[in-house]
Amino acid sequence: MDTRTLGGQGLAAAAVGYGAMGTATGYGPTDDAESIAAIRMAHELGVTMFDTAEMYGWGEGEKLLGRALAPIRDDVVIATKFGFTHSFGLDSRPEHIREVVEASLRNLCVDTIDLLYQHRPDPNIPIEDVIGTMQEFVEAGKVKYLGLSEADESTIRAAHAVHPISVLQTECSIFARDVEPLFPVLEELGIGFVAYSPLARGFLSGAVASRESYDANDFRQYIPWWAPENFHANVAIVDELTALAAGRGATLAQLSLAWLLTRKDYIVPIPGSRNPQRVEQNVTAAELGLTPDDLAAIAQIAPTGGVGGRM
Repeated sequence: MDTRTLGGQGLAAAAVGYGAMGTATGYGPTDDAESIAAIRMAHELGVTMFDTAEMYGWGEGEKLLGRALAPIRDDVVIATKFGFTHSFGLDSRPEHIREVVEASLRNLCVDTIDLLYQHRPDPNIPIEDVIGTMQEFVEAGKVKYLGLSEADESTIRAAHAVHPISVLQTECSIFARDVEPLFPVLEELGIGFVAYSPLARGFLSGAVASRESYDANDFRQYIPWWAPENFHANVAIVDELTALAAGRGATLAQLSLAWLLTRKDYIVPIPGSRNPQRVEQNVTAAELGLTPDDLAAIAQIAPTGGVGGRM
């Protein structure tokens, strides 16, 4: 799999990464053995970036990822995030950052976190203070690269002025396009982009179902794409995209990931799956070359993304 450069500080990763949120939270019951098998399958197929966060199981997701990657630690990029409270409020106070990052190092069983993100901007804490605290870990050798998640242009610029930001991570997919106006800013500053939920929380996975099919605590219960007034219109979009993918001998998920890879050469999508076979499908999307006609057809089918928005 091709390697992509993320930022100007030396970070690089295979074109498709792995998002580990679903191994610990958000998408129904989990099976640790299956999740570890999926993570290791991803690495065997060439994936080098693995993404988690404190909030994914409040440390349990980090522990699982650490166990899965322990035999191959030196071959991979491990990313994690701080910034939420257990009640899903925001907390990027310097003392909280220090507490969480030290816990993440222990949970992951690593001496160094390759990529550390602020999970969400905290309006109560100046970004300069946040980045200054993150920089302490870089200077101590405990973090290699810094990133932001779901940040706007002013936040990105202010952060980058304190310490180089290597990556912006934001949701992005055929269904979620609202981050694209930030791409010129990333190019100006030399910042890479990691696309989380590149399969639109599963809507583009090829296995979408209505809200009634998911657990009560599943994130998709609250996402507008699944709202009754939007669901059938979005399924119609998926049906057309699926037919287009089939014409290329590909799955809907592979088409969706390949589309993202065409957008910019500094984009790395991080699909997550606990199923090793689906992981294999996702990774092989990097081999699917889309033609101008394919891209035009996708633009016609979903000109503004999914119906109803992503949150």
